[in-house]
Amino acid sequence: MEDVGQNPLDDVKNIFFASSLEAVKQNLDCLNSDLEKDLQKLDMENQVLLRKIKEKEETISSLERKLALSLEEAKEEEELNYVIDEQEESLRELELETAKLEKSNAILSRNVVEVQKKISGLFTNIGLEEETTKQILEEMKARLQKSTESCAKQEEELAKIESDYQSVSDLCKDQVYYIKKYQEVLRKMKEEKETLLLEKQISKAQDDSSQTVKPGSILADTTQRNMERTTIKKQERRCWYKYFQYLTFMVLVFIRLLAYVIFHLQYINPDLLVDVLPLVLSRGTLESLRKVSHPFLTLAVEEALPH
Repeated sequence: MEDVGQNPLDDVKNIFFASSLEAVKQNLDCLNSDLEKDLQKLDMENQVLLRKIKEKEETISSLERKLALSLEEAKEEEELNYVIDEQEESLRELELETAKLEKSNAILSRNVVEVQKKISGLFTNIGLEEETTKQILEEMKARLQKSTESCAKQEEELAKIESDYQSVSDLCKDQVYYIKKYQEVLRKMKEEKETLLLEKQISKAQDDSSQTVKPGSILADTTQRNMERTTIKKQERRCWYKYFQYLTFMVLVFIRLLAYVIFHLQYINPDLLVDVLPLVLSRGTLESLRKVSHPFLTLAVEEALPH
């Protein structure tokens, strides 16, 4: 009885599931059909879009061709305009040159007429011109004499300058010679001092070595010391005298060189310092010199001027 009661329920359930499955299948079939229709529509739309894209590409290519042609035509037009402008400028230049040539021809014709008139007048005024030429020749002779005299004076000045230069060079040579002699004297003095020091050391060693003192040795030592002192004083006096001679000679040479420099700056080349300083000094030192020397070189005239 229990089996008979359960079978009808199972049958009902199976029928219900079968009906639901059929409904689901129908829904799926409808959905598939709708999807197929949508896909077909999309394919159609894609084909239409592809056709439109191809048409647009063709239009773009045609526009590009037209633009290229228009650019080429514009370049050709520019070249033609440039050539036309050049030809117009050349024509203008030719017109100007022709006008200039016409003016020059007119001026030449006028000059020819004037020259003919002058030639005709020269034949009449030859006598007057002879007198004027004589006066001009006399003036030229006087100028030549003056120029020869000035040249002679300049040659004399140059000879004086050369003699001064030679004297300066001789003084420099003498100075070098005296400097060498002074160095030799200094060497000799050093050698003499060294010998004196050695003699003193030897005498001290002898005094230390001698244990017994002989009668009269003290007097001999004192006399020797006095003689050494006198010789040293004489040598020092001679050295000081030589130093003084050398210093006086150097001072005289320096004064003479200063005199030559002042003479050169006053009479030969007053702008020597202005020409030499930029070559020797740098820009910074020149600017500092200008700043330092500016208040000394400027004249304070404002107080002296009338108010």
